Amino acid sequence: MWYFYILQSKKNLNWFYKGSTGDLRNRFQRHTHGEVNATRPYRPLTLVYYEAYVSEKAARLRERNVKQSGSISVPLLRRVKGSLD
Repeated sequence: MWYFYILQSKKNLNWFYKGSTGDLRNRFQRHTHGEVNATRPYRPLTLVYYEAYVSEKAARLRERNVKQSGSISVPLLRRVKGSLD
């Protein structure tokens, strides 16, 4: 399985990281231990959302589409934020 995921900073609740991986547990551990430069300053982090895909191509495409398109990203983040209240 491959995953598209969203992390939220516990320091700055308005900061979200979007990524994809073939090993969600390992990747989240790397984020939480400061091994990922992009998320290190925003730790501690919480995994707030993920989607599972059969192929790497599909997960990477979802990541790219969410990052590039406000019409996808804004409603998705609104839904994620709404579920955290």
